Amino acid sequence: MLTGRCLCGAAGYESPGPALFSLVCHCRDCQRASGSGGVPVLGVARSAFVSTGPIKQVRTKGGSGHPAVRNICMECGSLLFGTPESAPELVTIYAGSLDDPAHFEPRDAIFVAQRPMWAKLALELVEHPALPSA
Repeated sequence: MLTGRCLCGAAGYESPGPALFSLVCHCRDCQRASGSGGVPVLGVARSAFVSTGPIKQVRTKGGSGHPAVRNICMECGSLLFGTPESAPELVTIYAGSLDDPAHFEPRDAIFVAQRPMWAKLALELVEHPALPSA
C-alpha cells in the first residue's frame, strides 16, 4: 500500500500500487513547480487511487506540451500528486509526499536536456533528453 500526506497533514492519499514507473522529471515546468532541479515521481493506476482532504488542482503547460495538473494541499500548498490529462489512467505521486520514501526506486530520468548542471544525481538512471515514446 502506498500512502502519503502533505506537510500539515490535512490532505493525503492511498493506492494499493504497485508503482508502474519511478523516475525523476527535469522539465522546466517541474523545476518551477518544485523550486528544484527535478521532481521525483512514481506512477500508479488512477482506478484504485483515493485522495482525502482539501486539495486544489493547478493546471499548467507541462514539459511535454500537454496540460499538467498538479494536486496540492489547500492548507499548506504541498505538492502531492499529478493527474495528467495526457494519461487519464495514471496518477503521478510526488515521492517527497510518501509516508515511506523507500517505495520510490527511480529507474529513469526524463527531460535531462533541460536539467541544470547542478541537478545530476549520482544514481545510475536511464536518461532521456525528452519524454520517451511509449
